[in-house]
Amino acid sequence: MEQVREVKRVNIRALAVTAVLGAVASALMFVGVHVPLMPSFLQLDFSELPALIASFSLGPLSGVAVCLIKNLVHLLATSTGGVGELSNFLLGAAFVLPAGIIYRVKKTRLGALAGALIGSAAMALLSLPSNYFIVYPAYGLVMPMEAILDMYRAINPKVKTLWDALIWFNMPFTFVKGLLSTAVTLLIYKRISPLLKGTK
Repeated sequence: MEQVREVKRVNIRALAVTAVLGAVASALMFVGVHVPLMPSFLQLDFSELPALIASFSLGPLSGVAVCLIKNLVHLLATSTGGVGELSNFLLGAAFVLPAGIIYRVKKTRLGALAGALIGSAAMALLSLPSNYFIVYPAYGLVMPMEAILDMYRAINPKVKTLWDALIWFNMPFTFVKGLLSTAVTLLIYKRISPLLKGTK
């Protein structure tokens, strides 16, 4: 009976921490920063950071749940009819799911780094079909595709097609975004892990 109570307490705590991290991720998603040498509509935010922390501390499903929470909240102020949020959720899940799975198998700093790097690569690769088939067709409904491509060409005149833009700009941008979240997580994770897990 005592074990059952302990499991319930752990589950309730995990749900509560996941909800709090989801709220933090939601707030961070609204705070985007323009990156030099990138089109103005590509904004850098750290909303995947709480999801990665959740994935490491509570498991990969908790990380995915944080990605879901932040995008459901962001739907209330969407400018893409939910298309951008769908893509963001898919990319975030592609990042934190493998990271959390690998860290669960190898719970070391090296395991965390390897998982996050693989997750960053997976997110960057998925950004190609996600943007090409989901996001940019939606943008094309309100802005001509040539106008979108012209924003890329203003930075790199060699951009001819949407694939060029995604490969030269969006994919590296997404990978670097994952690396930044990884770097911050590795810096702070050990300090906050006991608090998240309730061991301190």
